[in-house]
Amino acid sequence: MKKADIGLVGLAVMGENLVMNMESKGFTVAVYNRTTEKVRSFVEGRAADKNIIGCYSIEELVANLEKPRKVFMMVKAGQAVDSLIDQLIPYLEEGDILIDGGNSHFPDSIRRTEYVESKGLLYVGCGVSGGEEGALNGPSMMPGGSPAAWQYVKPIFQGICAKVEDGTPCCDWVGENGAGHFVKMVHNGIEYGDMQLICEAYQLMRDGLGMSAEEMHDVFAHWNETELDSYLIEITRDILGYKDENGEITVEHILDTAGQKGTGKWTAVAALDEGIPLTLIGEAVFARCLSAVKNERIKASKLFEKDIPVFEGDKAAFIECIRKALYASKIISYAQGYSLMRSAAKTYGWNLNYGGIALMWRGGCIIRSVFLGKIKEAYDKNTELENLLMDDYFAETIKALVPAWREVVAYAVKSGIPMPAFSSALSYFDGYTTAALPANLLQAQRDYFGAHTYERLDAPRGQFFHTNWTGHGGNTSAGTYNA
Repeated sequence: MKKADIGLVGLAVMGENLVMNMESKGFTVAVYNRTTEKVRSFVEGRAADKNIIGCYSIEELVANLEKPRKVFMMVKAGQAVDSLIDQLIPYLEEGDILIDGGNSHFPDSIRRTEYVESKGLLYVGCGVSGGEEGALNGPSMMPGGSPAAWQYVKPIFQGICAKVEDGTPCCDWVGENGAGHFVKMVHNGIEYGDMQLICEAYQLMRDGLGMSAEEMHDVFAHWNETELDSYLIEITRDILGYKDENGEITVEHILDTAGQKGTGKWTAVAALDEGIPLTLIGEAVFARCLSAVKNERIKASKLFEKDIPVFEGDKAAFIECIRKALYASKIISYAQGYSLMRSAAKTYGWNLNYGGIALMWRGGCIIRSVFLGKIKEAYDKNTELENLLMDDYFAETIKALVPAWREVVAYAVKSGIPMPAFSSALSYFDGYTTAALPANLLQAQRDYFGAHTYERLDAPRGQFFHTNWTGHGGNTSAGTYNA
């Protein structure tokens, strides 16, 4: 019997769908699950009469693989991955490849790459985006790890991933050790930001303009034919038009407390570690945290009653302003995300292809959108681009959007409608485009109470000064620290 091109461990819905995808593209797949009954029901059900080999032990799985063996692990992130690696290693030989396709934290992938390579094996930490549908029909894939593994997994990964209009695969090598999972983490952080921005636009129309779900459904349908054309705008359109068996709008009956799995938080923490102002994604994470304290919010809403004024302006014109503000804020979110990747690439020694990353996100994944094509063009034009806002297209676009953006944020603030992501994006833009921020006063304060020193406008960068502000503080200064 023909041996399998690849093995997969973990037959939850993502794992099953990836197997069906690989088999449909001509690959033979061996499968194993810790609960072996899942293997039996899968091979006798969905996988019946297909080139899928059911295995009932790790030893049997490995024995059914072509060399170099490739084992795709689709198990829960964390300890389960480490445990599975240790179970697999005794059965593998030099040059065999372990692939983690879960949502692992990138420091774990850095550690695992080093550990697996020390055993003579190769390791791939691969971010997979697109959910269940993407896994089955073509996900976006972001592989990193041992560079020597790429030539062996490339035909499979690029065979099963999503493709853009010209057939280019939404998968390419990202970089060493944890680079793939880092890029997937940033993808998820941007996803948090995109979703929060859309929710704020929804709340502004619902509470500020008094619009019905049906009216908003039409608005999102129109927006999906503009620069905002994307998967998340598309599904928002569908959600706002969806009615239950009683003919009622389903979304209006859903409790307003949001869950999260932690990847947005990881992105925000990584930004703090790198000293990168990832303000919008940070606010998106905190917005979910705020949504979770529902009972407190209900009490507070009674204590601090709001009277949101009835909108009396040109509603159609203001909806267009919201669209522009949403687009401007989205640009800021991606600019911040790319700044984080640039900083991390220096920290961890990764050679990231920023245009290629935009292309990987162009199809298959949750944040897929037409707009990503513009990011690819920007980085193709200038691979050393410091910030997306410095690209000609984005600079001119933002300039045109700013008046509407300010109008929307000002209206929301005056009306008492929370807009954490819209407003933090605008604050970042204003800060980034301000030559003289008030941090000179902040440095004076730090030097006053802690002798932390400061640099001067009339002296070279890197030369530090201390002032004895009180006359009795002495001239000893503290060491400097920069995040």
